Amino acid sequence: MRKAGLIICLFFSLTSWAQVSRPLQFKEESFDFGNVVEKDGPVTHVFEFTNTYNKPVKILHVKPSCNCTAPDWSREEIAPGKTGFVKAEFNPKGRPGFFTKTLTVTADAESNPFVLQIKGTVETGHEKKIAGLKKSRGNWQVKSTSLNLGKVYIKNEYVVREFQVVNSGKKVINYLGSYDGPAYIRVNVEPRALQPGESGIIRIGYNGKLRNAYGLQSDNVVIYTDDESVPAKSFDVFATLEDFFSELTPQEAAKAPRLLLNQTSMDFGRVSQDKSVTREVTVSNLGQTPLELRSVQGNCTCVVTETDKQTIKAGQSATIRISFHPQGRKGTQQKAVTIYSNDPKDPVQRIIFTAYAED
Repeated sequence: MRKAGLIICLFFSLTSWAQVSRPLQFKEESFDFGNVVEKDGPVTHVFEFTNTYNKPVKILHVKPSCNCTAPDWSREEIAPGKTGFVKAEFNPKGRPGFFTKTLTVTADAESNPFVLQIKGTVETGHEKKIAGLKKSRGNWQVKSTSLNLGKVYIKNEYVVREFQVVNSGKKVINYLGSYDGPAYIRVNVEPRALQPGESGIIRIGYNGKLRNAYGLQSDNVVIYTDDESVPAKSFDVFATLEDFFSELTPQEAAKAPRLLLNQTSMDFGRVSQDKSVTREVTVSNLGQTPLELRSVQGNCTCVVTETDKQTIKAGQSATIRISFHPQGRKGTQQKAVTIYSNDPKDPVQRIIFTAYAED
């Protein structure tokens, strides 16, 4: 069998990206304060955790990466199944611009420490508030530091999306005409010299053919300016890629491949933490020309897919094996497998399944 691939889960916290079976399960391991106003004083966030170990666990020490971060934590032993906390307090005084700090948590249940992260952008009070633009990269104010291009077809052309930016500082900010990013992404900023209070445009061009992938893709670009606060401005770029199909004549449509799944939803039942459960789905080609399974993707590292055929002849079928392993996840889980094919009428199809991950 040929492995169709693994896909990294999207989302949005570090815990959901890399949960492992550890004695303390934090609800989140990273927190973004967003914009922090310096004159308003310290800000705090509480990281909650559950003891998933079979005996009491005690936090021995929490070490911040800088003296601007004051920690607190549950001092008593945490019984199995009970919850505790680690609190981070950040003092923004004298620290304008973007910040990222860590807290290293040491517990008596294992030697590997937990690393929690806080981040945000400190505003000095001189920034100009622009309606709808709540995020900052230094004196650039934007709607979001994640630039989502939406659907991009896999074609050899650059699709361009525009994102508003405002200079909220007191000095002109010049785009230096350079950026770091992959070859399939182009960046431009207009106007290059952004006056205080002036609005401009960040233009992102994305070539789906050069990216040569399917589904949700994540990249990063760094835009270089002479902003005294944060000269190198980092942005995440997201795009969802799929094939482009031109309009078919009635004769072409009649001969085109057609993908049919024997089921689009499944229940994997109860799954133990140390086991993997596999189910099979049949894919049939009801068309008159070969059906190509161009990509079969699970939406999590806990989902593995395999298929016995990449190309399915007219009137024939293939089998997709879907395996689920909890990897530290607990309770009811809902996952998806996405199939990208050359079926011009329905090129993107999904299989949804549920499972209950036992302790």
